Amino acid sequence: MQKVLTAAQMREVDRLTTERYGIPSILLMENAAHAVARVITEKLGGSVEGKSILVLCGKGNNGGDGAALARILWTMGADCFVYLFGNVAETRGDAKTNFDVLRTIYDSPDTNGPNENCLILFENAEDGSVHFEPKDVVVVDALFGTGIDRPVTGVFEKLIRRENLYFRRRTRLHISVDLPSGLNSDTGEPIGENAKADVTVSFTSPKPANILPPAASSNGELVIANIGSPEELIDEQPSMLYLAEQGDAKKWLKASAFATSSYKNKRGHALIIAGSESFSGAAVLAGNAAMRSGVGLVTVVTPKSSKESIATRVLPEVMVRGAAETDGGAISEEAFDEIQDLLKKADAIAIGSGLSQSESTRKFIQKVIENRTTPVVIDADALNLLSPFRDAALQKPARSTGIAHDDFPLILTPHEGEFMRLLGTDDKGVLNDRVAAVREFSQKNNVILVLKGERVLIGEPGGKVVVNPTGNSGLGKAGNGDTLTGILGGFVTQAAAMTIDIFEAVVAAVYVAGMAGDVAEKKFGKRVMTASDVRECLVDVFASLTSEK
Repeated sequence: MQKVLTAAQMREVDRLTTERYGIPSILLMENAAHAVARVITEKLGGSVEGKSILVLCGKGNNGGDGAALARILWTMGADCFVYLFGNVAETRGDAKTNFDVLRTIYDSPDTNGPNENCLILFENAEDGSVHFEPKDVVVVDALFGTGIDRPVTGVFEKLIRRENLYFRRRTRLHISVDLPSGLNSDTGEPIGENAKADVTVSFTSPKPANILPPAASSNGELVIANIGSPEELIDEQPSMLYLAEQGDAKKWLKASAFATSSYKNKRGHALIIAGSESFSGAAVLAGNAAMRSGVGLVTVVTPKSSKESIATRVLPEVMVRGAAETDGGAISEEAFDEIQDLLKKADAIAIGSGLSQSESTRKFIQKVIENRTTPVVIDADALNLLSPFRDAALQKPARSTGIAHDDFPLILTPHEGEFMRLLGTDDKGVLNDRVAAVREFSQKNNVILVLKGERVLIGEPGGKVVVNPTGNSGLGKAGNGDTLTGILGGFVTQAAAMTIDIFEAVVAAVYVAGMAGDVAEKKFGKRVMTASDVRECLVDVFASLTSEK
């Protein structure tokens, strides 16, 4: 996981890098420019020679990054056209150093000759003086970095609007340096007109506006470049916001890898309590997803009237048990005593998908949770039946073992509507700051919370909140919540059986599920992809994450 830093925290890391380690700030700027140059070179197929690149620069350090970048690309054979919104004399510090070098190159009689690639610097640029030529294959946004906290106005607002017009036409590659200009680094909410990028190259650590929606959508592909600040300086910063990364999933898969001595009981027994007369498909999706996750055994418990329907559609490796039900075909309170053997054998439980809602079902769920001796994933109807969420009765010591229930964590997986019901409110304003809401709920109720949405947020009782970057809007279809529940149930089961950190298992499960959705999008497209497609794409995801490359 990468720690996410605010603008002030990032400035502190930069300051300490120079003060404590003696690394000059000009070197950090040079490293940043090289990082962006590498990304541009890769996106252009390995070479920038003969390419026309337009660089838009402000007078601050972001513009200084752009000036250094233009020089580097010019030395690699590109034609670079740099527009400085101001003049070199108005720049300061490291930015001025780089603009002075740029002007010296521009003024040299040996530069910009008929047989040389050119580097041209336009000072005191205005909106109307910038020409987006068809030959410009790359437009670099280096106007503003992390320092603004109010909307851009005047010439910059007009320029960004023009730049976005060309972005929508997709005629060239748009790169933002550190952050799309016009965004406030510290919030996911746009504050006015802002640039739209195909790729944003941010430095040292992601910033909130790089990863939190809706601002995150303006970043395009996000690349985090290490420019020389020691990792311990990042660790020292007090941020409790993190970005999940591929390494988290790889680490978890390595920890839960199949050994030569592996067999079904070592990999854990997942108990999925799901389905009802009207919603048997939810149990099928959850059970099949759990089986595909790598778990040793999966048992689906469902109302007796739904057993046959589920057993004929679920994977043959998945066991199905019928249990007592209400007149309406939902699982009843009496089922709790009937499945005691399964509750004792299971390494983790996932409950809620398609259960339907009745008072007897609510009492059944309450008993399962209150008497748990394993982690429990709670979704869908189980969440609604526990709303508004009152944790006192659910956090009692386990009756059979005397171990505190926080050793058997609850993992709640609501979408935003379900989360509001858990909070007992219909005020959508509580979600204006989703990170704060997730953190407060997780800490107050001593649970792991997985808040679904455009970017899934995962909170834990210690105050850490992790943003998941994988997934796409094609996952916003029926059945994908049940598939996620199955994957979560499977991962948590394996973690419990192998004594792996449960929170890390949850983060990895959400990342992998989103990645499977991204693979499904590439294979089938958002319009066609289904929850079952997502489950089957786990094959590709696991192969990719466990390859040696």
